[in-house]
Amino acid sequence: MTILLLGSGGREDALAWRLAQSPSCARLIAAPGNPGIARWAQCVALDPCDVAAVVALARAEGAGLVVVGPEAPLVAGVGDALRAAGIAVFGPNADAARLEGSKGFTKDLCAANGIPTASYVRIETVSEALAALDRFSIPVVIKADGLAAGKGVTVAMSRDEAVEAISQAGDGPMVLEEFMEGEEASLFALVDGPNAVAFASAQDHKRVGEGDTGPNTGGMGAYSPAPVLTAELEQRAMEEIVLPTARAMAAAGTPFSGVLFAGLMLTRTGPSLIEYNVRFGDPECEAIMPRVEGDFAALLYGVATGSLASPHLSDEATMTVVVAAKGYPGTPVAGGAIRGIELAEQIKDVTVFHAGTRQSEASLVASGGRVLAVTAIGRSLGEARARVYAGVAAIDFADGFHRRDIGWRELERAE
Repeated sequence: MTILLLGSGGREDALAWRLAQSPSCARLIAAPGNPGIARWAQCVALDPCDVAAVVALARAEGAGLVVVGPEAPLVAGVGDALRAAGIAVFGPNADAARLEGSKGFTKDLCAANGIPTASYVRIETVSEALAALDRFSIPVVIKADGLAAGKGVTVAMSRDEAVEAISQAGDGPMVLEEFMEGEEASLFALVDGPNAVAFASAQDHKRVGEGDTGPNTGGMGAYSPAPVLTAELEQRAMEEIVLPTARAMAAAGTPFSGVLFAGLMLTRTGPSLIEYNVRFGDPECEAIMPRVEGDFAALLYGVATGSLASPHLSDEATMTVVVAAKGYPGTPVAGGAIRGIELAEQIKDVTVFHAGTRQSEASLVASGGRVLAVTAIGRSLGEARARVYAGVAAIDFADGFHRRDIGWRELERAE
């Protein structure tokens, strides 16, 4: 079948790479794509949030399946429009996408259905937030209510820092919540209405600096699986968090269809929900895709058409290291030349996904904050680490930087 993939980042490059290897994928189109995605798909210049244009392209190309990479088109209703046109789509409708589009909506759903999560309050103005602040101990977490590309969260380590974060956010929907102690892990589940199956686990590194210091980013690296999320904890997370969510959404007449990404805090009493995303994570997706076995396109088509099946993933370990442009997560340096990707990919089991690149007349150049997602697979996390950093070293990108300690917690445990 012909598959249309929406998006232009590293996540979409990884999805395109895996979809293109699927026996059921006869042709892959990406909108808008990027120079990396162009290796696996025909790229079409189109805004994935332009709902009418997406439907028109899917119809014109005879797409049997549309895979939505980023969250913004889902919140904008592209899933609704494609389903109304009779086109199978991997990704939820807008009402179900509220699980990511509104943190307040998700917190209320958890409260109503006994799903473990941090205690919270929803507020609308700076004055309300400052008044509510006294109800929380420090540290306290301040979250913008809407989409924030993984960066709309402040963990305030002092009251002054909390006041500053609230003041900078300004009036508008916001969530204040208690700070949870524990280690974070990501669980991805395939969901079709009230039914769900675990897909994969991962851990990422949000902080820009080594030792998990500095401001939050969209993610500086990841690895999969996450051994800290044991089989027992994963089962508890499915039974206590993911499945009750899927059933609550279905019972409300807003069934979820697609991948549900549960950010979990592994507390002393068990897994607790930090927040949901309604698409694959980035860079977690880049780390997970090399572990996927079988016909990935058929798996996603089954989710989209009511034939949910269990996935098959390799037991091997993967690691992704993000190479970002200097200045990220602030104002990144744009236009820097990138060379050596081919050399990096000559290293065993290394693939370089494009996250923020464009092709100039002279060379490949940086066009975003996160520029490349170098990924490797190995029999152990240590082997994957050795390969991925060899891949990073082969790349010539003078305006780039990366963290050198991705996976440090798990590697220390393994030692």
